[in-house]
Amino acid sequence: MKHSSRAVVLGFLLLFPLLAPTAEAQRAPLRGLDAYIERAMREWQVPGLAVAVVKNDSVVFARGYGVREIGRPERVDEHTVFAIASTTKAMTAATLGMLVDEGKLKWDDPAAQHLRGFQLSDPYVTRELAVRDLLSHRSGLPRGDLLWWASPYTRAEVLQRVRHLQPDRSFR
Repeated sequence: MKHSSRAVVLGFLLLFPLLAPTAEAQRAPLRGLDAYIERAMREWQVPGLAVAVVKNDSVVFARGYGVREIGRPERVDEHTVFAIASTTKAMTAATLGMLVDEGKLKWDDPAAQHLRGFQLSDPYVTRELAVRDLLSHRSGLPRGDLLWWASPYTRAEVLQRVRHLQPDRSFR
């Protein structure tokens, strides 16, 4: 009995890897990606970039290409941080759209409902500003220099300081 249990366990351990896709099979959809990226970097004259492919909440591919700055030797790796500025708008809208689809928020929810401690200089705008308004830049707030990538402020500090910004255009 003891030997047959061991045989079953051993057999399972030997056969189990055959059930999972091989690392090569998992990489197959990414075959040619390196060449494509390197060609695109040359054509668009991009000195460096980092790529991550996420599938089912797991990073399945992460790699850096090129250099951080033209004329400097520091290479880009999968941990290099870039100031991507306004390109985050599309990602933010897509992420919020997924939350809307999941019923976790509504486009017309007050922003203060989801941002604990959120307050603007005008109590009416604080109360009425919706998630939709934030995405469409209808808050009346000036440029977001508090949010610049090199800002010394934490997220909590930005949220505290935004109440002192005076609008430079009308709300909505």
